[in-house]
Amino acid sequence: GRAGPARHPAGHPLHPGRTGGAPLIAFDSIAQMLQDTEQFGLPLWENILESDCRRQDLPRARSLERMGAMLDAMVQADESYQAQDRSHSGLSGGDGAKMTLYAAGDPLCGPLLSQVMAGALRMGECNACMKRIVAAPTAGACGVLPAVLLPCARHFSLSREQLVQALYVASGFGMVIAARASISGAEGGCQAEIGSAAAMAAPALVHLRGGTPSMMAHACAMAVKNLLGLVCDPVGGLVEVPCVKRNVIGAMDALSAAQMALAGIESRVPPDQVLDAMAEVGRSLPPSLRETGKGGLAATPFGMAYAPKEG
Repeated sequence: GRAGPARHPAGHPLHPGRTGGAPLIAFDSIAQMLQDTEQFGLPLWENILESDCRRQDLPRARSLERMGAMLDAMVQADESYQAQDRSHSGLSGGDGAKMTLYAAGDPLCGPLLSQVMAGALRMGECNACMKRIVAAPTAGACGVLPAVLLPCARHFSLSREQLVQALYVASGFGMVIAARASISGAEGGCQAEIGSAAAMAAPALVHLRGGTPSMMAHACAMAVKNLLGLVCDPVGGLVEVPCVKRNVIGAMDALSAAQMALAGIESRVPPDQVLDAMAEVGRSLPPSLRETGKGGLAATPFGMAYAPKEG
């Protein structure tokens, strides 16, 4: 999808611009997804792939082709970044280049984490600058998944096939989040966008590091819990401030949740109950903190200067 100055409608996970038709994945709970995976004796990613094929009456090769195209689009979006690009508002641009340069030296957080931060900034700025990105699950949260997958692919010498499998894992968890809670900032706050993106990226990372489906589920739950209640307060109603930098936080959240899960740490609250809590928190947020651009950072003196003029 192409980013724009307006708020982005919620689309299906890993499908830019899709707002109608059959959903990609036919699961409405994490427990069901894991139970089916165990019953059919398939890896989790393959169970999600088979579900996609059944749901949409697609040949396996076509489903794999489409997911591969999503991966290619993420790579192309990252490669399209230009340090000199600025958004129409002037609020975004250039920070991805600064972090990329800093990451090449002796960064505080080490090379891998710094590359992840740089990737999240670059992708968020590409969105703000009207470039083609992959909504994963939304345009405002487009930086999280590629920011963790692409640097990790380089660092761990991962294959294209492994990355495609990871995207199936991410999309499976994303569909459950969409079914049980929300992936829309207007509906559930930024926890529903950046939080959902982190909760998709965390199990994808666990998969790439050889974790079990149960570990993937706990990684998803912990990523959601870490950002539970995050409000959506875009300055000027634009998907720029604080959205771009929150992509960095989402990527860091995904990494920390994945590492905890790989260490054998579990979410004390069952994953589906975490998602139900996310839905309830989203409903409890006042409208001013759900993408209206009227509360939080949008209501600061700086934010008000960028508020759309009435009349």
